[in-house]
Amino acid sequence: MPFEFEEILETLHMTEVEHLDVRTVTLGISLRGCSTGEIESTCRKIREKILRKSERLIPTVDSIKSQFGIPIANKRISITPLAIVEGEGFSRDDFVKIAVTLDQVAAEVGVDFLAGYSALVQKGCTVGDDNLIASIPDALAATKRICSSVNVATTKAGINMDAVRQMGQVHVDTAQKTAAEDGIGCAKLVTFANVPEDNPFVAGAFHGVSEPDSVINVGISGPGVVLHAVERFKDADFGTLAEVIKRTAFKVTRMGEMVGRKVSKEIGVEFGIVDLSLAPTPAERDSVARILEAMGLERCGTHGTTAALALLNDNVKKGGMMASSYIGGMSGAFIPVSEDAGMIEAVKVGALSLEKLEAMTSVCSVGLDMVAVPGDTPPETISAIIADEAAIGVINNKTTSVRIIPVPGKKVGDSVSYGGLLGEAPIMDVSKFSSSAFIRRGGRMPAPTQGITN
Repeated sequence: MPFEFEEILETLHMTEVEHLDVRTVTLGISLRGCSTGEIESTCRKIREKILRKSERLIPTVDSIKSQFGIPIANKRISITPLAIVEGEGFSRDDFVKIAVTLDQVAAEVGVDFLAGYSALVQKGCTVGDDNLIASIPDALAATKRICSSVNVATTKAGINMDAVRQMGQVHVDTAQKTAAEDGIGCAKLVTFANVPEDNPFVAGAFHGVSEPDSVINVGISGPGVVLHAVERFKDADFGTLAEVIKRTAFKVTRMGEMVGRKVSKEIGVEFGIVDLSLAPTPAERDSVARILEAMGLERCGTHGTTAALALLNDNVKKGGMMASSYIGGMSGAFIPVSEDAGMIEAVKVGALSLEKLEAMTSVCSVGLDMVAVPGDTPPETISAIIADEAAIGVINNKTTSVRIIPVPGKKVGDSVSYGGLLGEAPIMDVSKFSSSAFIRRGGRMPAPTQGITN
């Protein structure tokens, strides 16, 4: 249905007063057909295609931003999972060369991030998959804009525990190779279960194999708008509060689709989806934790937090579905620790633990996100944390993920500042008890009965 002038005026109010923004406009580009079997010519073909497809992206987004007065925080590119594009023809070092090429072309285009340095290994790894995964620490250490993801589980396939074990080591190695920047490479690395193929948010974005040659996906964000709405209904019961959240999400989604369709029309590619994820920033009122506290919780993390988050997540999705037929990605509520001022404060005062965060991921739209842990955390412990999140995703048939940073040289009680949207991460405690014998079993955890739906 058409967008009315009154909607645009209301959107402008939300951007000016309530900190609403379009978090990302992401151009997905298929790189199938770019592999030649020879590294130099493959890099050349990748560079040429990305430049050709994205030449109008930045000018168009900037023009629309000025035209409507809507903040657009990031411009990004996602590509076909690289392990699929390059198949079995390239070595670990070859993949790093491709990562450097991708980083250079991302800088040339002017996007903030390029995502899709990825592999899908929920049922097993090929030689190419293994080479890409092994290359991730070096690739992220050698680049600034490249983001990497690996999907290790689905409800249909079960959990690839060999890949889970491998990813624990990859997280530790990536942190060590970027130790001079407090392990920032891990902020660009995420391990998934049930990964969506149209997610515009980094670090987990990639251009799915069933997507068209190129597509525009939009990630919208509005924690401040929802917080403002919840605060206006301080004494409302939960039924009324659900309607308030739903109506607010409807308005935010409409704005996101308007921007996405405008960009796609201007640059001549298909419109894909709008991802209505409440993605917080370190700004004080741009916080999912503050929304939960506005519902009546003294601190995010206390008893009742999971229920409050479930209400928020469900009604954000319902409002989005009412507003658009093209809802996708991971629409719901994100709970990244370092990127949310309320989450940071909750950890510092002892209200929010890693265990409580894990419980919250069972009802939110993603998983353990931007969590910093001691630098001496064993890789098997990282793997076990990934396994727990994968199990939540597989059993509940939902997306879960782990973006965890074992910060070199840091211990519980310390914190690390990454600046910008990445914010400040308090170092969170992990269990002192070992999971290594469990992780060493390897193999594949079979799919649950929920996966047998044919």
